[in-house]
Amino acid sequence: MPRDYYEVLGVGRDAGAGDIKKAYRRLAMEYHPDRNPDDPSAEEKFKEASNAYKVLADPQARQRYDQFGHEGPRGQGFEGFRGVDDIFSTFGDLFGDFFGGGRRRRGPARGADLRLDLELSFAEAVHGTSKEVDVNHRELCASCEGSGAKPGTKPTSCPTCEGRGQVLHSQGFFVIQTTCPACKGQGSIISERCEECGGDGTLESDSKLTVNVPAGVDDGQTLRLAGKGEPSLEGGPHGHLYVVLHVQPDERFQRDGADILTEVDVGFAKAALGGTVTIPTLDDDCEATEEIEVEAGVQPGDYTVRRGKGIPRLQGRGNGDHVVRYRVEVPKKMSRRARELVAELAEELGEEGVNEPKRGLFGARKKKTAQ
Repeated sequence: MPRDYYEVLGVGRDAGAGDIKKAYRRLAMEYHPDRNPDDPSAEEKFKEASNAYKVLADPQARQRYDQFGHEGPRGQGFEGFRGVDDIFSTFGDLFGDFFGGGRRRRGPARGADLRLDLELSFAEAVHGTSKEVDVNHRELCASCEGSGAKPGTKPTSCPTCEGRGQVLHSQGFFVIQTTCPACKGQGSIISERCEECGGDGTLESDSKLTVNVPAGVDDGQTLRLAGKGEPSLEGGPHGHLYVVLHVQPDERFQRDGADILTEVDVGFAKAALGGTVTIPTLDDDCEATEEIEVEAGVQPGDYTVRRGKGIPRLQGRGNGDHVVRYRVEVPKKMSRRARELVAELAEELGEEGVNEPKRGLFGARKKKTAQ
């Protein structure tokens, strides 16, 4: 198990955002790989501190971490950094603040990430499923191998910015850096463009992917398919595909994390005397039912907890609970005989102030004559 994130950064659980950033800055400067080139353990500590900062600097991720531990942020799509390059691609601006400038890249940049929205039924979210999806993305042009130049030619360094992609402009005492207008920030010029891709270096492509959805996912959670995003024109790894899940509600179940709530109606007589009610369950793709006992004298709002009969928790940590809450039904319309029986019950129980059953037309006349 990873260490507690607050312990990693050396801050208390009540630490503010400024304290968390300050603590991470101190550790980042101490264990920065460029400052410890011959110490593999420093890189691991650098990654550990970055993972802690990634979660604690995000208010929602921090709240889930405080509530559920390390599994909380993972359920919302937060994953640890795979390497140092991932850290710098995520916190590039932050390290510019820390060290007064950027850090040299160890390799070519990763390709762009993609997003896909996936609809799931309630049962699919509960039990997990596999979905085949169509992904529209770009692939490197096979003709120019991603260079954008006509086969047999190569891009040349931009003479305006000398290959930097940025140019400097002096305005009085200030020097402003802007994107090079000649190469549009690419750092190179293509004299003869590839006819296949028009110089873009990539072509649109459609492909089918299988998304394996684990049991217990919830609405709004995100799955990451590493390396299934856009290619890198610099020869780096592909980006990632982020699949955002949208779970359809089920009126029979109200979900709260891994717990579910079902409300069932219980008749007046059954509430008084006890009996059984039929409830929906999550078995058989949420189509099964089961009878449970209702104790005599159950009150409106009383409930039964079915331990471990709720939704599977992610990472295989068991199941939540199924809470069955009772709604006692009082009949609005009753036959004359039923009203008489309820009146007799009230008299037997000594309940005062109960209206007498209304008499029929002839009954009322007889009562008036008798008086």
